[in-house]
Amino acid sequence: QVQLVESGGGLVQPGGSLRLSCAASGSIFSFNVMGWYRQAPGKERELVATVSSTGLTNYADSVKGRFTISRDHAKNMVNLQMNSLEPEDTAVYYCNLRMSGYIYWGQGTQVTVAS
Repeated sequence: QVQLVESGGGLVQPGGSLRLSCAASGSIFSFNVMGWYRQAPGKERELVATVSSTGLTNYADSVKGRFTISRDHAKNMVNLQMNSLEPEDTAVYYCNLRMSGYIYWGQGTQVTVAS
């Protein structure tokens, strides 16, 4: 049984910063990919950023240069530092873990960027 617990999120003004964290527990395989996806109202869920257990990262074009994903392997955690936030970044952000064909999701955390 794998569980993903997210923290962070909230309301921030345009240009501000937020940090999301996700802790994974349970049977985690040594090779895996963790990341963040988001879903805005009326839109499909989309990739934000991922990082593999080997350190390979991938970012959506819309967040490159503003968001940074990182991992703490010892704690099975993934973090997303979000800077220069824009109203278009408003969405529910979901933590994601992929390993050996299995996909797990967190419960989601709301990020709202508004003045």
